[in-house]
Amino acid sequence: MNSGLSRYDTFDRLYMQHPLIRGRKLNMKILIIGGGGREHAMAYKVAQSPLVDKIFVAPGNPGTAEEKKVSLIDLAVDDLDGLLALALQEGISLTIVGPEIPLVLGITDLFEQNGLKIFGPSKSASQLEGSKAFSKDFLAKYQIPTARYRTFDEIDPAMEYINSKRMPIVIKADGLAAGKGVIIATSKKEARETVFHMLRGTTFGGAGRRVVIEDFLKGEEASFIVMVDGKNVLPFATSQDHKRAFNNDEGPNTGGMGAYSPATVITPEIHKKIMDKVIYPTVKRMIAEGTPYKGFLYAGLMITDKGHPKVIEFNCRFGDPETQPIMMRLESDLVELCLQACDGDLDKAQITFKPQAALGVVLASGGYPGEYQKAIPVIGLDYVAKAADTKVFHAGTTFMRGTISTNGGRILCVTSLGDSVKEAQTQAYKQIRKISCKGAFFRTDIGNRATEKE
Repeated sequence: MNSGLSRYDTFDRLYMQHPLIRGRKLNMKILIIGGGGREHAMAYKVAQSPLVDKIFVAPGNPGTAEEKKVSLIDLAVDDLDGLLALALQEGISLTIVGPEIPLVLGITDLFEQNGLKIFGPSKSASQLEGSKAFSKDFLAKYQIPTARYRTFDEIDPAMEYINSKRMPIVIKADGLAAGKGVIIATSKKEARETVFHMLRGTTFGGAGRRVVIEDFLKGEEASFIVMVDGKNVLPFATSQDHKRAFNNDEGPNTGGMGAYSPATVITPEIHKKIMDKVIYPTVKRMIAEGTPYKGFLYAGLMITDKGHPKVIEFNCRFGDPETQPIMMRLESDLVELCLQACDGDLDKAQITFKPQAALGVVLASGGYPGEYQKAIPVIGLDYVAKAADTKVFHAGTTFMRGTISTNGGRILCVTSLGDSVKEAQTQAYKQIRKISCKGAFFRTDIGNRATEKE
């Protein structure tokens, strides 16, 4: 009697009929572009997919290298020709783009022209992040709620405008500046100096040779991230980032010092307002502009005291460090979701998240977001690795003489799950304090707005 073979045959038939597997190619090779904490979190989640056999991450980092199925490829994110050659040579089934730079350079257009499946917006659609002026003009044209603004590329008109405004005001470099090109000026002197140096190219280089000056919005910030397949939209879990370097939202803007999910400020009523007044109009109007949007769309929002969402910025990719807590909560298969989006089938997609909260705290190099030293050993990671419901996502790290050392401004993000934001916060801070790195610092108030409400 061959009952053992029969059982395996039955299992195989059932496995191939699973909703995530049916009609999909198994043993997929996935390429993830990027080397930070966001890409480590994506690799961590992609590795859990039963569809995936091998994951290439370019360039990745030491933390990414520890994930199952992952191989690191030493290619820069702006080496589009090298990335294309890799994808063609390895027969990559799907490419997921982490950072904004390759998207703004047009990697999606290049890959699709060569018959490759890639999840990310086109070069023209990526202008939503690549140019603050384009984004603000788009919002104004279609009456999507945002702050009043003016755009300048000459110093004298900008100075006249500053003199006519009440402080504080927000000054943004038009181009990409790694999340640091936003200055909240509290005095006219600071505003004039900021604009002068931006337009002269002495800060942020070419990214600041055009500036957007906009009114300061009051309220509570939130990050609202969705997947878009060109016309259909699938919302992810909400989150809240902490941009300023120091406690109580003081100090310069950074790429993000920590985040938690879900964002308690986004009630079901506000969630509906965001979808109806921001997300759906944006996707619809991008089609009208002849640049349909496909990819992750990040809306940085200010929720006013009256519960009205206003757009602070758009990003054409997943947020960092929001990705880390969101991926800890995501139960659905990220690869399957990306494939459905590439096929224009997000209207058929379902997404689920753990009911728990997740909170991540960023450990940053001393001096960040300004100048900082590199090659400083990071001690204690082994102790954190043993903690339940906690994951250390690497960002600016490298291997030096057999030791993990710093290689960037944001070193890592310690992310924990909990039955409440308070519980996740307590666990994350308990674990990050086990890590030692000379000169490094972290904010001690990540998630406080949520815990106060709890």
